[in-house]
Amino acid sequence: MASARSSLPSGAGTFQPLRHRSGTLRDRLHGYTKQTLGAGGSLNDAVALPPGESCAGWVAVHAIDFYNDVSTLWAVMAEDPYLDSFRPGEGFPSGVEYRWSEGTGRDATAVSVSAPVYIEKVLQWIADQINDETKFPDDDDEAEALRVFQTPQFAALCGQIFRRLFRVYGIIYSSFFGTLEALQMAPHLNTCFKHFMFFCTEFGLLPEREMEPLEVLVKPIRKQYHLSKGK
Repeated sequence: MASARSSLPSGAGTFQPLRHRSGTLRDRLHGYTKQTLGAGGSLNDAVALPPGESCAGWVAVHAIDFYNDVSTLWAVMAEDPYLDSFRPGEGFPSGVEYRWSEGTGRDATAVSVSAPVYIEKVLQWIADQINDETKFPDDDDEAEALRVFQTPQFAALCGQIFRRLFRVYGIIYSSFFGTLEALQMAPHLNTCFKHFMFFCTEFGLLPEREMEPLEVLVKPIRKQYHLSKGK
């Protein structure tokens, strides 16, 4: 039987971090988080909406930044021969299988793939959305960028991006944590995931049912978030 790795797209594991063009709305919003964490600020402060800024724009910028976190983590392990051992339907968190949707609308079909293939498809799909200027504008016209960010279509797109990024984290923790631990990158993984979960909790971006497969990891992080907020 052919290995699951043979089904990976060409260029697998070669995702490059996506940048915010200097002087744009996205670049300014990205700077808030960078400055807060760089100055030793708390995660609560880092995820909180800056005064006077657009919530939709804030979510948009973090969709890109969290994509960069995940794609960087995946690039570290994407060439691991261990990936060859996964068949379609394997490598997902216990009790679930994330299927990839091929096509759109009524023609969409849920396809069973291996966990590594699913991650590759998710990261490529997110990159395609972000690189589409009609969906993620990154120009000097802040009014136009905000107009796009505040549409229902953009809210739905961001919701899908955050759900799929969460699923990638679920796969990494379920099947690849040992690899990152051996590379001494487990602390970085945990920091990235905690930041991601604080942000998702702050803005209610993940349905409860989506988080159930990782409840053992999610519950203490959410508890820490609420305690630090005094809730």
